[in-house]
Amino acid sequence: MLDDEEIDYLRFERVDTGTGSTDELLVEFPLPDQAVEYVRDRLDETGVTGRYLVTVRAESAQTERFAALEDRFITGTEEGDSISPEELRTTALSLHPDPMAYYAMTVISALVAVSGLLLDSAALVVGAMVIAPQVGSALTASVGAVMHDWSMLKRGVRAQFVSLSLAIVGSAVFGVVLQSIGSVSPVVHLETIAEVGERTSPGVLTLAVGIVAGSAGAVGLATALPVSLVGVMIAAALIPAAATVGIGLAWNAPSIAIGALVLLIANLVAVNASGYLTLRAFGYQSEDDTDFSAIRKAVVAIGLVALVVLTGATFTLQASFENEVNEAVNEALDEEEYEDLELVRTRTDFLFVPGSEPPGITVVVGRPADQSHPMLAETLGETISETTERDVAVRVEFVERQQYETGRVNVGTARGQGMELSRITNHWRN
Repeated sequence: MLDDEEIDYLRFERVDTGTGSTDELLVEFPLPDQAVEYVRDRLDETGVTGRYLVTVRAESAQTERFAALEDRFITGTEEGDSISPEELRTTALSLHPDPMAYYAMTVISALVAVSGLLLDSAALVVGAMVIAPQVGSALTASVGAVMHDWSMLKRGVRAQFVSLSLAIVGSAVFGVVLQSIGSVSPVVHLETIAEVGERTSPGVLTLAVGIVAGSAGAVGLATALPVSLVGVMIAAALIPAAATVGIGLAWNAPSIAIGALVLLIANLVAVNASGYLTLRAFGYQSEDDTDFSAIRKAVVAIGLVALVVLTGATFTLQASFENEVNEAVNEALDEEEYEDLELVRTRTDFLFVPGSEPPGITVVVGRPADQSHPMLAETLGETISETTERDVAVRVEFVERQQYETGRVNVGTARGQGMELSRITNHWRN
């Protein structure tokens, strides 16, 4: 068969000295990763069996016909780019390190994320994503579900639950310590920190990060592409949200803690579900269901559907509320008295916090430096309340701009050189 497929190989025989016949036979042949599954199937078809089959990764291979195999299985289209199911399982398990190291790195990355969030530093938040090891447990769970390996699925799910719980607790404790030593004020307005605010109001765009991250991780794993870089994206969907939950607990801010927790759960479901569906799209499935009974299948399916429905409904209602807020803000700013104002951005707090104050809405607008709009917060608040039929707390932040052009000075909202910025906050609560 190997000669028919033009595969170079080495043959080692052990001869029985008593009979002179071949006692054992070892055959070694180099293949591109993408060709392993194809050759395994061809060996099964020809009836070649043996004690074991070992696949090891070689740094390089120099044989007469290896370049032709690369052209056939890598740059060509034959059999696609997927690796064998056995290699898929082994690779996924290898991404999940020793539990102690895994949990320790998760907590460390969460503490770095807390620092980045409170300092409003995107660089530190990205650094937390880089060192977070979440890709291993996420892909382990997805592969376990696809291969019907209950122990593998359970290991991946347990690792995600425990590690993210530790990340939340560690972040909360770290936040309390920062307050006790005076590094961060206990009365700081977390809503005004952009990096924190981005993780407290779940929306369709934030959920898309989890879906794309899980799918990208599965593609990288199935095609033998580097998964480490994809791991940063999976961590981006999980670690900052977990750290924000801890910050909300430390500062006794229910809207922040619950909003970030909903985002964390939704992204966790999205990562695992999209990873599973992507692997199924590549054609991976198990032929042995002995470790995955019908009851276990039903439990996994019901749990996943329940989480998807619950988070999906929450995201839908939150997205609808945000759309109504944006429409109300645009309607109010279209009034003639506000024609010189420029909407910069709108941020809406998480809506569903039992027993909490009305959801907060932050509206940032640019205005000419020589103008004042003391009633804008009240106008926006009334318009938003009328549109959404909800009580709201509106915060307006004014960004004043000056522009200089050679030969003349214009004071206005246009962006340009020589810009001077100041921020004035105006509150309105219904």
